[in-house]
Amino acid sequence: MDSLLGSEAAREPLRLYGRDAVKEELRRAIASGHTLPHALLDAAAEALSRRFAATLSRAINATGVLLHTNLGRSPLSEPAREALGEVAAGYSTLEYDPQTGQRGKRQDHVRGLARDLFGAPDALAVNNNAAALLLALTALARGRLVVVSRGELVAIGGSFKIPEILEASGARLLEVGTTNRTTIEDYRRGLGPDVAMVLTVHPSNYEIRGYTARPAPEEIAALARETRVVWLHDQGTGCVEPLDEFGLPGEPTVARCLADGADLVTFSGDKLFCGPQAGLVVGRADLVATLAGHPVARAVRPDKLTLAALAATLAAWKRGAWREFPVYRAAARPLAELERRGTALAAAAGQGGIAAEVSGSEAVFGGGTSPEKTFPSRALVLSHDRLGAEELAARLRGRRPPIIGRVEDGRLWLDLRSIEPSEDAQIAAALGDLR
Repeated sequence: MDSLLGSEAAREPLRLYGRDAVKEELRRAIASGHTLPHALLDAAAEALSRRFAATLSRAINATGVLLHTNLGRSPLSEPAREALGEVAAGYSTLEYDPQTGQRGKRQDHVRGLARDLFGAPDALAVNNNAAALLLALTALARGRLVVVSRGELVAIGGSFKIPEILEASGARLLEVGTTNRTTIEDYRRGLGPDVAMVLTVHPSNYEIRGYTARPAPEEIAALARETRVVWLHDQGTGCVEPLDEFGLPGEPTVARCLADGADLVTFSGDKLFCGPQAGLVVGRADLVATLAGHPVARAVRPDKLTLAALAATLAAWKRGAWREFPVYRAAARPLAELERRGTALAAAAGQGGIAAEVSGSEAVFGGGTSPEKTFPSRALVLSHDRLGAEELAARLRGRRPPIIGRVEDGRLWLDLRSIEPSEDAQIAAALGDLR
C-alpha cells in the first residue's frame, strides 16, 4: 500500500481526494481481483471520480418546458449571476450598514426594490412561496379560522397542499362554496367572529371550465374591508408584466392583485419572476411588520446568495430589462430561428447515423404556471436503428452535461425552444458520439 501511495500515478488522486479515500478505493480494487499496480490505481481513480462527482450540475433542457421544476425552474439572468458571484466570492454587507458602521438588516437589500416595483406599502423576502404562505398563516391566523373556496384547495407538489399548510400553521380551515362554483355570498355566510382571514389561491397549475363561478376581486376586497378580516392572495407565479404575447392572456400580475384590494400577496421568485428560489410577501405595512417580527420569519429567511440574485432580478425588472431574461428570451424566439437550428442539428445527427427530422412541437412555461396554455415550437425528433427511444434518451442523459429530452410516439424529441443556442454544439457532439 505504501508503495502504491508513493507512486507518481497516485499523486493526482491524493491531491484531489485525500489519502484515506484513495486507500479505501485501492483496498476495494485489491479485493475485486486486480493485482498489477497500474490496474489498481486506474480502478481506484475511476471509482473515486464517480464517488466524488457532483450530483448537482448544469443540464441541457430539451423538454420544451421553460420553467421545469425538476431542472431548477428559471435560469438566472446575467445581472443576477454577476451579483451572486460577487457576493459568493468573499465577505458581504449582508447585515452591515457601511454608512453608519452599525448592524444592518438583510431585508433592506430587497425591501425598497420590491416596494417600488410592485407599488406595495411594504415587502418581505423568504426562502420560497410555501414559506411565505406558512409564515402569513402562522403569524396572522394561528388558532383561528381561514375561509377558502373549495375550488382553490390546491395541491402544488409533494406535500404542498393548502389544507396541510393550514394545519401546519395552526390555523383552521373553513371551506366555502363548491369545487366549480363559489359566490361572494358563500364567503359572506362563512365569515364570523372567529375568522381571521380570507385566503384566495390563483389556480396556476389547473383549470376548472364549464359551469363555473368565482367572485370578482373587488367583491372580495369589499367584503374583507366590511368584516375587517385580512385578505391574503396567493398569486404564486410572480407575474410582473402582462404575457399575452406568449400565449398567457389574462395572467394576473402581482401589482394588479394589490390594486384589486388584496391586503397581502405572496408569490414565488423562481417562476415567471425569473429569479432564484425565494418567496415574496407584499402588501399592507402593518401586516408585513407582523410577519417580519414573528419567530418563523427567521426560520424561513433567505441567505446572502438568494438576496443578491433576488435584488438584481428586482432591479432588472424595474429597468425594463426582463426581455433579456433567459426564459423570456427563449419564449420570444421566432419559429424560423428554431427551424434553422433544428435543420443544422438534423444534419449533424445524420452524419452519426441517426434518423432526424424537424417537427412542430408545443412548448409551455410550466413550473406550476399556465396549465394547458402552450405556444408553438420546433423539435428535433430522433430515432436510431439499434437504440430504442428510451435507450437513446438514457445515453443523452448520461452526458456531461446531461441532455434531457422527452419520449413521444416511440421517438426522442429535443425541443429547440428550451435549448439555448449556445448549447447546440454540445448536442451536435453528443449525437455524433452515438454512432
